[in-house]
Amino acid sequence: MQDFLGFDLSTIDYQAWLIQARDFALPRLIQSLLQLLAAGIAFMVVRAVLGRVEKQFAAKTQTKIDDYIVAAIRRIALLSITFWAVWRLAHIWELPFGAQVVSAVWIVALTLPIAKAVQQLLIIVEKNLVSKTESKLDDTALPWVNRILSWSVVALGALIAAGQLEIDVTPLLAGASVLGIGLSFAAKDTLSNLIAGVLLIVDRPFEVGDRIEIWGAPALQANWGDIVEIGIRATKIRTTDNITVIIPNNEIMRRDIINYTASGASIRLRIPIGIAYDANVDEAKKLCIQAADECEHVKQHPAPVCILRSFGASSVDLQLRVWLLDARRRRDADDWITERVKALFDQAGIEIPYPKRDLYIKQAPDSTPSWPTSNQETDDD
Repeated sequence: MQDFLGFDLSTIDYQAWLIQARDFALPRLIQSLLQLLAAGIAFMVVRAVLGRVEKQFAAKTQTKIDDYIVAAIRRIALLSITFWAVWRLAHIWELPFGAQVVSAVWIVALTLPIAKAVQQLLIIVEKNLVSKTESKLDDTALPWVNRILSWSVVALGALIAAGQLEIDVTPLLAGASVLGIGLSFAAKDTLSNLIAGVLLIVDRPFEVGDRIEIWGAPALQANWGDIVEIGIRATKIRTTDNITVIIPNNEIMRRDIINYTASGASIRLRIPIGIAYDANVDEAKKLCIQAADECEHVKQHPAPVCILRSFGASSVDLQLRVWLLDARRRRDADDWITERVKALFDQAGIEIPYPKRDLYIKQAPDSTPSWPTSNQETDDD
């Protein structure tokens, strides 16, 4: 047992080695304990002072800006005390590389409360300033800017941390550019959706809250809905059946977008109505307008009108045109007016035709054909 891995253990002076280890560790252990004690006291004092400031000063103001700033300062201070204590321990125990790693992690950790504070401040700007503008472009673009700035703060901290570790990021950036080119070909659909999302914000064919037509809706489901979110990759639409449909932005840009509320809440509704050829057209028109006037969703100015649209194969085709107070009640108004017109037509005796055919026989045969009887002679006889 005196030989271990090629080393002669009998030549080691254990007593001198233990004395040397004691002389190295004991003063550093005492310094470490004192350092941790000082960091703990500082941590408790800073947390108490800044917590008191946050409650007595920031909480009394109407705005939330100072609340977020004080909270960010408190998190930064407490993180700094914690990492400073660990950084000092690395120096006490003569671990220079460990101290560099702690410094790098320290820098990245500080960017997290800063990024959160930036995000909260931008949300305040969105609520207090952007919501007062007439344009809805900033309402849609600000969440994107918020995310980009938050991630940019963290990315900047990561770059500074890499410099602290003496890592040359230039080759990484060059490699990232080459990798980006390859990924751009591999993820061309995703990039196309991102570009389409930017174009949606710039062109503004619709905004959050608008009601649009949905193509490719599930069978037997509503084919229109309200815009609830315009994302970087896709747009979310909630149908009148409370079903959320997620459509890629690139797909939206390739389609004709039917926006029912872009020009305001009021739209015109056209309802086709067919009557029989022998019905009184003027009376039918009056009854159609009466049904429209009785509907609570129809505007009285401009007044409803009913026109003769065309002559069909089995009916005279009328068209009732009304202006609605709210475009979102288009289906309700269509259903109510159609049902009311049916009831009024039934009371007035106006027929709503259905496809039918009348068969006329112009000339009947003079007599029925005679058939030979058994006592008649044939040519064979």
